Amino acid sequence: MLNNLFKGKPGEVSGKDSKRIAVLGTLDSKGEEHAYVASVISSLGHEPVLIDVGSYADPTVEPQYTRFDVAAAAGKDLTALYAKQDRGECVVAISEAVPIFVKQLQEEGKIDGIISLGGGGGTAIGCAAMRALPVGFPKVMVSTLASGNTAHYIETKDIVMVPSVVDVAGLNRISKEIFSRAAGAICGMVEVQVKDGGESKPLIVASMFGNTTDCINKATEVLEDAGYEVLVFHATGTGGKAMESLIETGMVDGVLDLTTTEWADEVTGATLSAGPTRMDAMTKAQVPCVVAPGCLDMANFGARETVPAEFEGRNFYIHNPQVTLMRTNAEECTKLGEVIAAKANANVSRTKVMIPLKGISVVAQEGQPFYDPAADEALFSAIKSNFTGETLELDCDINNEQFAVTAAKELINLINKQ
Repeated sequence: MLNNLFKGKPGEVSGKDSKRIAVLGTLDSKGEEHAYVASVISSLGHEPVLIDVGSYADPTVEPQYTRFDVAAAAGKDLTALYAKQDRGECVVAISEAVPIFVKQLQEEGKIDGIISLGGGGGTAIGCAAMRALPVGFPKVMVSTLASGNTAHYIETKDIVMVPSVVDVAGLNRISKEIFSRAAGAICGMVEVQVKDGGESKPLIVASMFGNTTDCINKATEVLEDAGYEVLVFHATGTGGKAMESLIETGMVDGVLDLTTTEWADEVTGATLSAGPTRMDAMTKAQVPCVVAPGCLDMANFGARETVPAEFEGRNFYIHNPQVTLMRTNAEECTKLGEVIAAKANANVSRTKVMIPLKGISVVAQEGQPFYDPAADEALFSAIKSNFTGETLELDCDINNEQFAVTAAKELINLINKQ
């Protein structure tokens, strides 16, 4: 056992109280590495809290919390699973239990930050734990996968991914350097005190894309002048998911969802979809909402050569060398209108749909590359014929100041009536 790698009660760091940092990992296969990180944390004046989530053999370093403690948080019996000698079932059980366990520790004030090291399995388990923790809670994941596509590990949370460079397999001159810096990073994160922002203001979230920037900027100005705090989310798939996640927490007082473009990607199979649950959070949280079909004229793909062959012959606009926009056609716009109406209808709270008759994006106005009156009419007709609430049509484009100011004031009215 490596129990002597770190001992002693932490002192204080730069006059600040020491913090408790969860060091979570598979201590059967990577006990030495996690114990090393724990020793660095201890040397920096903070208290490491070792949590074992291994499932193959006994841990090589004694944890404060065992894998059995973790599993018990979800009512799972690891002893019975070990008896079956099915490692896969044990991993699944730990992966399901660890988010519940670390969330309990965080809510009880028993940890102030979390760090983990791992390859594929360790990253999956570590990030599952971190995703259960609130935004702003310090999280560091040292991973062999950190230089690749990490979207499904991070999802909508603020997990700091550190490339391990070498495999997380023993201690050497490279791994010690990486692990030490990562330990220093989590210590620095827990030491920082967020300055009080003053009196809490009611919170509004808004969706924005490059082609609706002017609209959201103006609407934000109106809302802030009225005493609201506005959080703007970029409608890139991940941004929409993050906004939905925040709405579900119940912290949000109103939703200004004027850029529903992620649904264009969902319907066409393009790259920036936020999934089929986009726009469901307002219903779950029963939050007032103003909706508009902003940027539903465009679906997003990568470089031009990456666009699927099935779309050849469509109207494309090269936004930049890495982004190709495709104009949605009348058939797709009909489907999009039906979706927007259905999502808005589902919200039992006050919801209004606004339609900018002269352009749903910068490039959809008359004289611009995506100007298509037939497609727009299909979209607007589908919304109006399916939405059972109030629809407000304005004879301007979405970035017109009149549209932005009206949308902001409509949302304030809905919130006041709630």
